[in-house]
Amino acid sequence: MTDKKLSGKVAWVTGSGRGIGKEIASHLASCGADVVIHGSSMGSPKAFAEGESLDAVAAGIARQYGVRAMVAVADLTKPEAVKSAADAIRAKFGKIDILVNNAGGDIGSKGVTAPNAGKPAGNDPVNISVEDFNVILNRNLHTCVYACREVAPEMIERKEGWIVNIGSIAGLAGLPGSAIYCTAKAAVHEYTRCLAAMLRPYGVYANVVAPGDTVTERFKASRPMDENRMQTEGSLERYGWPIEIAKTVEFLVTDASSYITGQVIRVDGGKQLWPA
Repeated sequence: MTDKKLSGKVAWVTGSGRGIGKEIASHLASCGADVVIHGSSMGSPKAFAEGESLDAVAAGIARQYGVRAMVAVADLTKPEAVKSAADAIRAKFGKIDILVNNAGGDIGSKGVTAPNAGKPAGNDPVNISVEDFNVILNRNLHTCVYACREVAPEMIERKEGWIVNIGSIAGLAGLPGSAIYCTAKAAVHEYTRCLAAMLRPYGVYANVVAPGDTVTERFKASRPMDENRMQTEGSLERYGWPIEIAKTVEFLVTDASSYITGQVIRVDGGKQLWPA
């Protein structure tokens, strides 16, 4: 059984109704944390058949791990919605110890039900539409910044807190096929460094986890899959799995990383081996 090293902590994981976010929330709950399951709509988990509703996901996690779990439905591209969600969390749990900004993705204005699981048409530096450009920036950068701005002050006041922003190895390379997503994630990385510098005097941590190719239901729906990379052991020339991202988040919100802040940690099996 996983050590309950996060007992007494409250973790808000954005975009946690499905995929990597759901795995992160579940894993932090297995470590004893009370968790907040967030999505832009109550039916978010249905998009790729990962659950009936946010309520069902939260109830399942609470039941499995014996923790408290609540649901926050909010459009995090709107600062007022972020504030309302955070206020509701504090009303129930009293505080937010851990913020994991997982909401995001290379998803354009037509949403995840569009072809290729929402990847925009003309998804390059020149031909992407202005609408898709703005949506991707909002979905990945603005949501992260708004949540950090809402939660960091209480962490500063308590002189305790952990922020983990989910970036991407796409933000560490030039990719012609997803240029604005790369740009947004690079901005998340740099924003986190700036945030970490501000929070250092207060003992509050801010780091980035940058996943590589990680198998989720949306990932499988958005591209052709290489069956040779579906293995789970024996080689690092494979896809990653959500639990591997979740365990890295665990590392960054426990005493195991007590002198680490402002870092971008790739979780990509060594796909990128140049300096961040």
